[in-house]
Amino acid sequence: MPSTPSFLPDDFLLTTPWARTLYFEHAAPQPIFDYHCHLPPGEIAGNRRFENLTRIWLAGDHYKWRAMRAHGVPEDLITGDASSDYDKFLAYARTVPHTLRNPLHHWSHLELRRYFGIDLLINEQNAPKIWELANAQLQEPALSAQGILAKFKVAVVCTTDDPADDLAPHQAIRRTGLATRVYPAFRPDKALLVNDPAAFNPWCDRLAAGANTDVQDLAGFLTALKQRHDFFHAQGGRLSDHGLEYVPAEDCTEREAAAIFAQARAGTAATPAQWAKYASFLMLFFGRLDAERGWTKQLHLGALRNNSTRLFRRLGADTGVDSIGDFPQARSLSRYLDRLDAEHKLPKVVLYNVNPADNYVFATMAGNFQDGTIPGKIQFGSGWWFLDQQEGMAWQINALSNLGLLSRFVGMLTDSRSFMSYVRHEYFRRLLCAMLGADIAAGLVPADGPALGELVENICYRNAVGYFGLEPGRFD
Repeated sequence: MPSTPSFLPDDFLLTTPWARTLYFEHAAPQPIFDYHCHLPPGEIAGNRRFENLTRIWLAGDHYKWRAMRAHGVPEDLITGDASSDYDKFLAYARTVPHTLRNPLHHWSHLELRRYFGIDLLINEQNAPKIWELANAQLQEPALSAQGILAKFKVAVVCTTDDPADDLAPHQAIRRTGLATRVYPAFRPDKALLVNDPAAFNPWCDRLAAGANTDVQDLAGFLTALKQRHDFFHAQGGRLSDHGLEYVPAEDCTEREAAAIFAQARAGTAATPAQWAKYASFLMLFFGRLDAERGWTKQLHLGALRNNSTRLFRRLGADTGVDSIGDFPQARSLSRYLDRLDAEHKLPKVVLYNVNPADNYVFATMAGNFQDGTIPGKIQFGSGWWFLDQQEGMAWQINALSNLGLLSRFVGMLTDSRSFMSYVRHEYFRRLLCAMLGADIAAGLVPADGPALGELVENICYRNAVGYFGLEPGRFD
């Protein structure tokens, strides 16, 4: 046995000659179009320099936090304030050898290799050397927030922004002359919180201040939301996003929605039935706004969030205590899309499922509402969250290929809060080329080099450029 195992070689995942040709000649050279992520725009605007490896690699990365908890690491060494950054890093280094066959094992090694050129296997013995080498390089401009975007040729970043946000960081980014184009995406989830007046009412007040209008009744609320949608458009935004368990599609008149809204503003929470009616009304409103502006709507469906009351109370949302849900999706999603389609107000839509049982539901649903106006107008989105790993991405590609047009797919995104997640695009691209190479070897697709090269380049980059209508940055 060799003393230093060969791991993640240049042809990692690329098990056929065709896979290697498609990846190295067509996929790898493409810029990155990251049309959905959770990067903080303020850190891009300020060109953040990361103090150490823990701050860039572990902070906010709930994938890694979940693995550490499963390995028995105390919470203080994961998210606590009492432990040092070095101790948190050591705790993760001790965890990594136990992540074999988890995508974190691939991701973590790829991250160290692509960002820092560190080829060591991650473990407790190598941890001090890794810490020293990475921290020395973090002082270089190439590993600042803006340096990373340039290093990985990230042509477009779409952040996830609340309608009440002032988007000042986005304005500051434009003044920096950064080659990467950074655009806001409109995420109005808090507009649906009539079942939680304690959260809903302060947010309504923030929205009112941002829109400089009164939101004491539904009419004023809708006016404020439209004004903020217009403001996002003026700042370059062309995407919206919703994170929902399912898309509600109940019948609800404006009068009924107004009564539910007024009740929430008075401090009384909507019942589940009232919430479903009100949310149905709002979702149609948001769909019409997107259609009128030529935007793309993203629907992230199916997550069961904040399962651990203990950790939610301690840490809040988005801290690694969410899971796949088993909500019914098909009927309400169909009804929602059909209502907008019947009004000729159906925008471009990207559908993401987190439950793999819904792969064929979503892939066939997309086909129901294509209208011949835009290639791939309704997209079955890339493997999301728990599915953005080798098996989950392969399932999504196969479902899309069998039930739609892979050739029109807009490809991968990071959906990440970490500046170290761009290796996920490499992971996706290698898998895509590996699957095509295996198909060629099996005689399932023709060995047509130009056609296959164009297909790969389109999925990795060009389709997204054409579909989203956003001007990309240039890296000549």
